[in-house]
Amino acid sequence: MVLAVWLVSFIYTWITLMLDASAIRKPHQQCLSSPKQTRIRETRTRKDDLTKVWPLKREQLLHIEDHDFSTRPGFGGSPVPVGIDVQVESIDSISEVNMDFTMTFYLRHYWKDERLSFPSTTNKSMTFDRRFWAIWVNDHSPLFYFTCRITVSAMCFMDFSRFPLDTQNCSLELESYAYNEEDLMLYWKHGNKSLNTEEHISLSQFFIEEFSASSGLAFYSSTGWYYRLFINFVLRRHIFFFVLQTYFPAMLMVMLSWVSFWIDRRAVPARVSLGITTVLTMSTIVTGVSTSMPQVSYVKAVDVYMWVSSLFVFLSVIEYAAVNYLTTVEEWKQLNRRGKISGMYSIDAVQAMAFDGCFHDSETDVDQTSFFLHSEDDSMRTKFTGSPCAESSQMKRKSLGRNVGRIILENNHVIDTYSRIVFPIVYIIFNLFYWGIYV
Repeated sequence: MVLAVWLVSFIYTWITLMLDASAIRKPHQQCLSSPKQTRIRETRTRKDDLTKVWPLKREQLLHIEDHDFSTRPGFGGSPVPVGIDVQVESIDSISEVNMDFTMTFYLRHYWKDERLSFPSTTNKSMTFDRRFWAIWVNDHSPLFYFTCRITVSAMCFMDFSRFPLDTQNCSLELESYAYNEEDLMLYWKHGNKSLNTEEHISLSQFFIEEFSASSGLAFYSSTGWYYRLFINFVLRRHIFFFVLQTYFPAMLMVMLSWVSFWIDRRAVPARVSLGITTVLTMSTIVTGVSTSMPQVSYVKAVDVYMWVSSLFVFLSVIEYAAVNYLTTVEEWKQLNRRGKISGMYSIDAVQAMAFDGCFHDSETDVDQTSFFLHSEDDSMRTKFTGSPCAESSQMKRKSLGRNVGRIILENNHVIDTYSRIVFPIVYIIFNLFYWGIYV
């Protein structure tokens, strides 16, 4: 009986303790479940914006299993419009010899692919790392929104017929090589404003006058028509360098050759040496200019100026040759009229005197010359006192100091008189026509 009572009491106590323990554990379980509910709510919130669900696979997000991303968007329908923006950073170099240029620019592509649409209430774009290349690409470049920095060397067919007063038009062409007009349509996204340039772009040889954008179509017989975009720019050459190095020295040589017209026609060595010096200097200038210019088969503007200037220098030498010859003939005729020529004193002697640098215009000079030609005693005197040309030169130098202008004007030839006026006027007229046509 006692054992039965004790057993009943033990069972009652055990049941009571178990009920109390369950009552204590229940609030504790509620506290532990609160973070779990929070995580569930956060997961539900993130599901509203799928761009932040990183655990989801890209195949599930973009439904790749339903699309073939190796084909272009809208395959079988209208071509894909691809907008282009270009930011020109610099024109690195321009070569006239190779007829090319090097340009660095940023190229941006814009297009729309409906297969990449995703549900999102707050975000308009999605960011992926470089491992995600499953979308369609154009010419091995992804074109959803793609920016790349490109440095390219391209040909520029230059026209040097007005060199160095020329203006060159160069262009860079953008075109798809894999997709023709049935698959891809390239266009400038914002028209002419799609082409932007840096303000600090400058070149040592050219002014950049204009940047412009244009578009067109190119036809290939094997594949058809392709959309093509053009980056056009106009370059005007700096002229100041060529003025200092080419035109100004040529002008100086031409004007220096005119000094010969003001030198006495009797000074053969002075006038001949001046003419030869200017001709050789002009030839050196022409050779130096030719080696530094592009080698083309047609005539350039600088060639016209150089060769005309060389012609003026050459004509100044020819002018004195004519003066010298006509003066010799004139003296021979004067001597022939006066009957002063003996058997030994022929035209050969007169020409020898002319090229020796001593002309005899007066009767006194002629008499002295005849006397010294026929007298042995006077020949001995010549060895000690000098030639009659020297005595004549000494007398002329004494009178030269008293009236220089009168002697030069009286003793010059008529060709020299006209050359002093005609040569400068014709050269000035040539310069007016030259700079008026080419500038």
